[in-house]
Amino acid sequence: MCGIAGIVDFNNNKNSIDIVKSMLQSISYRGPDECGIYHSQNVTMGNVRLSIIDLVSGQQPLSDLTDRYWIVFNGEIFNFEELRQELEKDGSKLRTQSDTEVLVQLYARYGKECLGKLNGQFAFAIWDKQKEELFIARDRVGIRPLFYNIANGVFSFASEIKSLFQQKSVNRELQPESLAQIFTFWTAITPNTAFKDIFELSPGHCLVFNSDGLKIEKYWELDFDNKYESLSFNDALEQFDELLSSAVRLRLRADVEVAAYLSGGIDSCATVRYIKDIEPGILNTFSIGFEDKVFDESSYQLEAVKYLNTNHKSITCSSQDIARYFPNVVWHSETPVTRTAPTPMMILSKLVRDNNIKVVITGEGADEMLAGYNIFREAKIRRFWASQPGSSIRPLLLKKLYTDIPHLRNATPNILKMFFGYKLDDIDNPFYSHLLRWNNSNHIKKHFSSELKEGFKDYSPLSLLSGQLPKGFDTWDTLAKSQWLETKIFMSGYLLSSQGDRMAMANSIEGRYPFLDHRVIEFCAGLPADYKLKGLKEKFLLKKLMENRIPESIIRRPKQPYRAPISSVFMSDGAPEYVKEMISDEYTKKVGIFNMETLKPLFNKIKKTGTASEMENMVLAAVISTHLLHRQFIENKNDEFHTPELKNLKIIEDL
Repeated sequence: MCGIAGIVDFNNNKNSIDIVKSMLQSISYRGPDECGIYHSQNVTMGNVRLSIIDLVSGQQPLSDLTDRYWIVFNGEIFNFEELRQELEKDGSKLRTQSDTEVLVQLYARYGKECLGKLNGQFAFAIWDKQKEELFIARDRVGIRPLFYNIANGVFSFASEIKSLFQQKSVNRELQPESLAQIFTFWTAITPNTAFKDIFELSPGHCLVFNSDGLKIEKYWELDFDNKYESLSFNDALEQFDELLSSAVRLRLRADVEVAAYLSGGIDSCATVRYIKDIEPGILNTFSIGFEDKVFDESSYQLEAVKYLNTNHKSITCSSQDIARYFPNVVWHSETPVTRTAPTPMMILSKLVRDNNIKVVITGEGADEMLAGYNIFREAKIRRFWASQPGSSIRPLLLKKLYTDIPHLRNATPNILKMFFGYKLDDIDNPFYSHLLRWNNSNHIKKHFSSELKEGFKDYSPLSLLSGQLPKGFDTWDTLAKSQWLETKIFMSGYLLSSQGDRMAMANSIEGRYPFLDHRVIEFCAGLPADYKLKGLKEKFLLKKLMENRIPESIIRRPKQPYRAPISSVFMSDGAPEYVKEMISDEYTKKVGIFNMETLKPLFNKIKKTGTASEMENMVLAAVISTHLLHRQFIENKNDEFHTPELKNLKIIEDL
């Protein structure tokens, strides 16, 4: 795991080494072990490395065997051993044992077509000395980040936005239209980011930059074409078992210890089960609990630990802990967030790092690919209800989904209709499954200042997303459409960023995700809907697969969405001083994004009652995180975030 950054300037590249040093310095926590920079007439690019594969000779930048192509690489190619054998069979004699050299040599041989051979999580840049052009690619689902900017003909790229801001020519300005997207979809829609003129390379895309300019191309698309429609359930179980086992096995490849998260849910239990089957022996696992029992899953974690016999360490997270670390979360997320849920993940990765471990295997992706989230079941119930919208019985099914939320668990039919009835009859809308969530998030925009509202055009999800829908989308079943939306928007833009890469790499930890092996993704996407969501039984295939392999109670337990407290974090008497500043009249007016006249009654209500609805909690988190983002990046008041000096710096000058 690493961080990368670079500049291509066909006019004046004289000072770029110092600039790239600064860019790498700002993200040195992504690669604390060593650092390298490649510099030639028109390009300077570098890497900070977290050494996991080939600890001795894998330092970057690296070239292919002819020295024509130079690479900086963030991520892992898990099938590099098989690819290495393929290269050596054709006569290549590689100089290192690293996956990085395999990757650059594959590109030298196959060009962009090498992307189809890769099983991994990656963002990499390759400079072609002969053509004088830069090639950049990002993994299929966006596990590893990559951002870029073009200003005055200069192209710069980096693993994180703060790295791009090390250049004086790159302006620091929030983008109003992106904020509107974030407070609808929980994330800006790629290539947009929260910042003006800072763009994200979309998952499954590659780009080329040369003297002719920038060209971006899609090389992979998530396709729910139901190609396994005729596959029997038992055959699907067998194939899924083989694929998931292979995915875990590949992700155990490392020259350092590999540990795992064990949350007490079926996904992490499944990955730990496979690890124990593949490599019997001591396995270190980690989890986080909450002082607030509404959010705590410790009892299930302990049951899983006992059953799976792991060497387990856990940490209990309080509201005070979340409040203390929340500014760090915003600093590393580089976007406003409407949840505090990323914060415990950062605290958990710190626990892993404190135990001298660099790599953890986790269960992300199973909910998206196997229909585990309540949003899939909710949409199914709402469609059932819509066929008889006057029914008082059908909406009661929704209570089964939200047993962890008291005001829904005890709700009357009228309250359920009020909460879940938004656009109930709009069943032909391609985004039907997500309309309610987006509408709830949309309430945040009601608190925008009049000045901000003038800065963007009002739009509908249909107009914004229609151009991004894949070929054949209209022919997919309703679950497939829901899964595509959840995977392409929420998983990539929010889950794998704010709760994945950023929270792990903040503490120099690499997360690995077997359920996001592209073979597993493509297999699950092609399965019949009822293999994934059978009636209201979510992740049906995985639950059947795990019978007698993990605790029965964990297989049968009700779905508990991962959440963390919000109002008790920020509105308690012991809240940190920064909270008071971030929700003050003075700071709100200074930033100019929100309207204090509408916020003040809301804040007073939460303080007085000590309670907040889901939407009110989202508004509170949105305001504080947006104001923190402004302070840290726009005002550049980030002195509390110190990064260590670059370690073992190697500079290669190729002039």
